[in-house]
Amino acid sequence: MSSELFEAIQYLEKEKGINKEVLLEALEAALISAYKKNFKSATNVRVDLNETTGSMHVFARKDIVEEVEDKQQQVSLEEAKQINPTYDLGDVIEVEVTPKDFGRIAAQAAKQVVTQRVREAERGVIFSEYIDREEDVMTGIIQRKDPRFIYVHLGKIEAKLPETEQMSVEQYNVHDRIKVFVTKVENTNKGPQVYVSRTHPGLLKRLFEMEVPEIYDGTVEIKSVAREAGDRSKISVYADNPEIDPVGSCVGQRGQRVQTIVNELKGEKIDIVEWSEDPVVYVSNALSPSKVVKVLVNEEEKATTVIVPDYQLSLAIGKRGQNARLAAKLTGWKIDIKSESEARNDGLLTNEDTLENDTYSDIDEDLFE
Repeated sequence: MSSELFEAIQYLEKEKGINKEVLLEALEAALISAYKKNFKSATNVRVDLNETTGSMHVFARKDIVEEVEDKQQQVSLEEAKQINPTYDLGDVIEVEVTPKDFGRIAAQAAKQVVTQRVREAERGVIFSEYIDREEDVMTGIIQRKDPRFIYVHLGKIEAKLPETEQMSVEQYNVHDRIKVFVTKVENTNKGPQVYVSRTHPGLLKRLFEMEVPEIYDGTVEIKSVAREAGDRSKISVYADNPEIDPVGSCVGQRGQRVQTIVNELKGEKIDIVEWSEDPVVYVSNALSPSKVVKVLVNEEEKATTVIVPDYQLSLAIGKRGQNARLAAKLTGWKIDIKSESEARNDGLLTNEDTLENDTYSDIDEDLFE
């Protein structure tokens, strides 16, 4: 066995990230198998690989017995003592049985087994690398498409972007560079499988973490995300420090931070609202961009009745009910919206100050007219 083999193993460890010991173990197993197959031996053998000299030796392991019944598995005590006087009954003796032409035979027989082990080890390395990226954002390049998936190259693996996780407003072209959210990493018989999404709420959350330093360092916390991908989203944020404006931090100067995210999501509208433990304030904020006159809370059913000015009823409900639907998802509260005049007729409205929404929205109110 030449030293080139060990050089190749060192190369695989360096370039592929495969542990050298794993490769040597695979090689030893392959050589033992080759020896037994080619020399029709049932003997228990051990292969010794010497990295320094690049040599290989095969040793047969035999039990020392008083009376030999199987010459392949046993050796007499008398014969063993001729090799080393210290041997005794019950010991195991190793006798070198390396055939002259074994190097050539072993190389041929071991190639397939070693290749398989290398492939398995590579898969293990890839799985270990990508399992740590679950629920994270990665940038990849679209390699190919079929009716079920878009395949995105993420460096060492092709991730699958299912049709259900694709944004309807987005065009996907081969060689395009896109950011994706890793939803699941599996280790299957076919190797590691990575599934990604462009519609998952986690993508929006991670993009804000990447774009807003205050979120990344924990100064501002994302409390909840509600998303209808490609169309509109709401995100609630909170800062424990009263001197920090969580909404303003996410918006950035002249809206630059949020606009970067909007651009990445192909124009998806984003409401940023301030979270509050008070459901009256939180629900009121969540219904941005509409103003709220009053919020009635039913704690038992976790439901609210929200009263808004007549002229903002359609704005509060939103196009196809989207604004109210997203606000309910964001807050976790059921929301029933009534106009001011309807509420007065029902006796639900008293003289009370209008609640101000501490929010940011990039939604055009004309959409709701």
